[in-house]
Amino acid sequence: MLSILKQSNNGSSASGQPQNMEFSQTFSESTGVRERVQEEGQTSQLQQPPLDRRTNVHSFGNHSDAQSSPYLSARGNIANICWGSAEEGYSAYHADKYDENKNPNGIINFGTSENKLCFDLMSKRLTQSDMNVMEPPFLQYPDWKGHMFLREEVAKFLTYYCKAPAPLKAENVIVQNGCGSLFSSLATVLCEPGEAFLIPTPFYGGITQSVFLYGNVKLVYVYLDSQVTGTCTRPFQLTVEKLKKAFQDAQSEGVGIKDIYSLSELQEYLEFAKRHELHVIVDEIYMLSVFDESTIFHSVLEMERLPDPQRTHVMWGTTKDFAISGIRFGTLYTLNQDVASAVASLCYLHGVSGPIQHKIAQLLRDRDWINQVFLRANHERLKAAHTFVTDELKTLGLPFLNRNAGFFVWIDFRKYLRKGTFEEEMRLWRRFLSNKVLLCHGKGFECSEPGWFRIIFADKIQRLQLGQAQVRSLITTSTGPHLS
Repeated sequence: MLSILKQSNNGSSASGQPQNMEFSQTFSESTGVRERVQEEGQTSQLQQPPLDRRTNVHSFGNHSDAQSSPYLSARGNIANICWGSAEEGYSAYHADKYDENKNPNGIINFGTSENKLCFDLMSKRLTQSDMNVMEPPFLQYPDWKGHMFLREEVAKFLTYYCKAPAPLKAENVIVQNGCGSLFSSLATVLCEPGEAFLIPTPFYGGITQSVFLYGNVKLVYVYLDSQVTGTCTRPFQLTVEKLKKAFQDAQSEGVGIKDIYSLSELQEYLEFAKRHELHVIVDEIYMLSVFDESTIFHSVLEMERLPDPQRTHVMWGTTKDFAISGIRFGTLYTLNQDVASAVASLCYLHGVSGPIQHKIAQLLRDRDWINQVFLRANHERLKAAHTFVTDELKTLGLPFLNRNAGFFVWIDFRKYLRKGTFEEEMRLWRRFLSNKVLLCHGKGFECSEPGWFRIIFADKIQRLQLGQAQVRSLITTSTGPHLS
């Protein structure tokens, strides 16, 4: 995921057209009204280019056809609308959740990016005696950046697993209740209201709410596609040329698919950002979830020299790599003390409780258990689940993208769309949901091509079997080649 923030020479954003953009690379994976914020503060609709694969500005601020509540402010209505549109499938799942004993005909959730393979390991570790400690500081207001004992452990942890060339410092660490909160905080302190992030698609849809609801920051899409060409050697590949074109288009107009980048690619992205004085936000949320030994993850913190260290900020959290999405914890590492101080001021709203900070610190310092027990078992289970799902996709003749990392696979259902439209994609998504399988459709992540769906494989084999059987049933029993 990449986003871009352009600043003037004095560090403040330039007046006039929103040039603030943010450039972020994540190891991971959002719909829009195109607007231009003019100098007088008004907005005007931009003329749509003839192609769908265009630079696009996303805003939740235009929902003329949606019903508003007289009990809410304008901002409250916008929050209510965008929350509802993003939560349709998730709400349906929670109203009819599969349970082997209580609701065996319920919905199988292949849509939420969670690791459900390691509850046995994590529940045992999180309930050991060293975790169950209560000290007076845990029940008092902490340093808003986080307790020093935790920030010291985070610095040591990132130094070790990111292979940093020199020890990272606790003074550069800030902790909040999740990377979504961190992204929202960064959008608020780096961008003016109405300015925009430049971000490649498809990407994690929650980013849209994170940057808009508090900061009123928009998104400018850099559309990536599945076509392999001379310059794009793999599907949905990000290149500096695509960044450059989208950045230039965004300036003239006024305004996460997970992947593993090589060090040379990271260097190119960072050099591009430096040339244009762009902040770089790196979300490495899946850095320990590489389950193929032939695939190597490179952290930005591994680099000997950052092109622009004052504008490079790294995020990581325990949600994915430790399979504990119910424990909200994310951390930011930045050398820029102005950014650190501004983000820390928002920790008052997004802090992590003292007892949880203690548990996270104990977890991160237990290097032997992480390396010898958890990571070994987690990688084996992820690999087995990935193999099960991809073998089934091969049997069904469904093309897919294979990355050997993370929790999900992108499946190509384009041949099942009669006209190849996003409307058909949505109908197909609802057919899956009515068949008790929740997937994520590509439009939810602003994929440029209709027909791509994301399936989560980090689940128990029994649920994978049931969900895959429902997908197989829909494909094989439908009349004709088109499912939509």
